[in-house]
Parts: sequence; structure tokens; C-alpha cells
Amino acid sequence: MERKEFSFTQSELSKKLDISLSIINSAIKRLNKLGAVKIHQRSFNIIDIKKILYLWASIRNLEKDTIFKTRLEIPVREIERLMPDIVFTAYTSYKLKFNDAPADYSEIYAYADEKQLDAIKKRISKLKLSEKNPNLFILKKDSLMDLYKSLPISQLFVDLWNLKEWYAKEFLTDFERRIFENK
Repeated sequence: MERKEFSFTQSELSKKLDISLSIINSAIKRLNKLGAVKIHQRSFNIIDIKKILYLWASIRNLEKDTIFKTRLEIPVREIERLMPDIVFTAYTSYKLKFNDAPADYSEIYAYADEKQLDAIKKRISKLKLSEKNPNLFILKKDSLMDLYKSLPISQLFVDLWNLKEWYAKEFLTDFERRIFENK
């Protein structure tokens, strides 16, 4: 979305994402049935990015990808500062990407690999932790994230869409205005 690239070949995606051509083909067929892509002889074009985002958001399962969660009894800004070099998502990522937060928030969501998770645990080990009402959620970092300089806005959208806090809707409404109304 950031690069405004909407034309691809299945072979190119298969190689870039290291996913079999048959999986790519199956996904493209499904998106074609939804009217989200148009298939040509040697390529396909994305014609409705919104449909793709909502489909992805509806099947995304943040809970399944959560590898660590805890409650820290310190302000959110302090938790953010404590984190090592990780990929924030949700509210923190939104705030950093748009230099704005449409609502106050009290949870931190981030992606980390095993090494980063160990660093996080070490940094918070001296703080009071609790299993009840977690406010720090670490999600398993997908290796494909390393292809990007920062969290792609499509991933941010899907993650926000899957959050249950009341203010997630405030973030999503503002997000949709920014990415869909400026087209």
C-alpha cells in the first residue's frame, strides 16, 4: 500500500514471500471471486484493497500469535520506553506513524522474535508483573516483517481491527479516514 504497487505476478509473489505457487494461486482465486483483484494472462491487479484488508482482518487471530503477555504497573509511555528495538503495532505504532493518537490507550502491542522476547523479559524482570488484565502483549514476529523498514500500514490496520478495547474503534475510524479518503 505504501509503495502504491497494485500489479503483481504470482511467480514474483511466490519467490518474494517464499510461499508455494499453489498457495498464491489459491489466494488469488479467492480474491478474484470477491472482486478484489483482476486476473490477467500473466499478472493480476489489485482493484479493491479495502476488500483484501477486511478479509485479512476477519481471519486474523492476534490471540493465537501472542507469545507473551503481562501487566506492568507503570504508565504506558514508560513501558514503550522500556522496550528494546522491536516492531510496535496497534496504538503505539499508530501514534508513531501518524504523530497522533485519536484516544488515550493503556495497552502496548508489539512483534518480537525469541531473542527480543528474552531482552523484554530481562528489562521488566525487576518490575511488578501480574497475569491479570495484561497491558503488554508480545506477538510472534513473522520473518516477512524483516522485508520492511517499519510495520506496513496494512498490518497495522488489520491488527487494530482485531482489538477489543473500546478506543480501538476511535483509532480505526481515524485510520480509515487517513488511508481510504486520501485516495
